[in-house]
Amino acid sequence: MRLFSILAVLAVAACGVDGAPERPAQKPGVNVSGHATVGVVTEL
Repeated sequence: MRLFSILAVLAVAACGVDGAPERPAQKPGVNVSGHATVGVVTEL
């Protein structure tokens, strides 16, 4: 049980929670950018 408690504390510490959420400094609206690839790879 002690090991589980230590692992739980380490998992929470590693997840990046560092305070209350803050609003982004961008203008209101929707902005989508990026790159996506979908496919299937097979080797015979």
